[in-house]
Amino acid sequence: MFSFLFIVLLILFLLTILSSCIRVVPQARSLVVERMGAYLDTWNVGVHFAVPFIDRVARKVNLKEQVADFAPQPVITKDNVTMRIDTVVFFQITDPKLFAYGVENPLMAIENLTATTLRNIIGELELDQTLTSRETINAKMRASLDEATDPWGIKVNRVELKNIIPPAAIQDAMEKQMKAERERREAILRAEGEKKSTILVAEGKKESAILDAEAEKQAAILHAEAEKEKRIREAEGEAEAILKVQQANADGLRFLKDAGINEAVLRLKSLEAFIAAADGKATKIIIPSEIQSLVGLVASVKEAAATASDGGKQA
Repeated sequence: MFSFLFIVLLILFLLTILSSCIRVVPQARSLVVERMGAYLDTWNVGVHFAVPFIDRVARKVNLKEQVADFAPQPVITKDNVTMRIDTVVFFQITDPKLFAYGVENPLMAIENLTATTLRNIIGELELDQTLTSRETINAKMRASLDEATDPWGIKVNRVELKNIIPPAAIQDAMEKQMKAERERREAILRAEGEKKSTILVAEGKKESAILDAEAEKQAAILHAEAEKEKRIREAEGEAEAILKVQQANADGLRFLKDAGINEAVLRLKSLEAFIAAADGKATKIIIPSEIQSLVGLVASVKEAAATASDGGKQA
């Protein structure tokens, strides 16, 4: 019984030792391995075997990009303005061996290095430049930190100024300036809106006047065309009436000619036409010589007829 228990314990011990010798490294991880206290190898992704009681994992390294958010640091600008700036550093471990043996506390080293570099850069800038040159400051800090952390196996990918906190008095002045700028822009926008409104109203009136003028022009054209059409119609009517009168006179003359009338009848017709003309409203009438002789002849005939009538009555 005792021997059986001993064998079971021995098997469990051997299995424990065997399992401790097998190490599986996951993705984005590295293991720094030491043998007898000295650096042996860096294990990356995969299965690895260690010698029991001789090899050991000195450090587990995360190869993902990491973010370090540092507390605000007091800095002084070139024009002696004290402000507080907090930074965010994005870094990645590229050499696990240098990271394990290069510096005791890498994160604290990066923080102190960031504060020192920030003070050096801000000390060369004035307040206005500090507030408006974030991209320039970020680029300078990244280049400086990346160069300084390279012996530690760390690569600085990006540095961002998270907040720039000036003194309270300067903040009040900046807020007043921003308020004045907003009011100025508002006034400009309001003036531009009123200007555009005035222009639109003027353009509307102009368009209305143009349309009214066009309407009056079209009405005048239509009226003139109507008047022209009316006069043309009247002239055509008068011409047609004259044509019909001339046609009637021509037909009458043709009829008289066909009837074979003599000169005495023609004179009589002329006398009738003269009498008809005399019945009008004309105050002055010119009598042709032919009609005058005919009138005298008619008067003589009437007188002779009247004398003959009186003589008959006396007899």
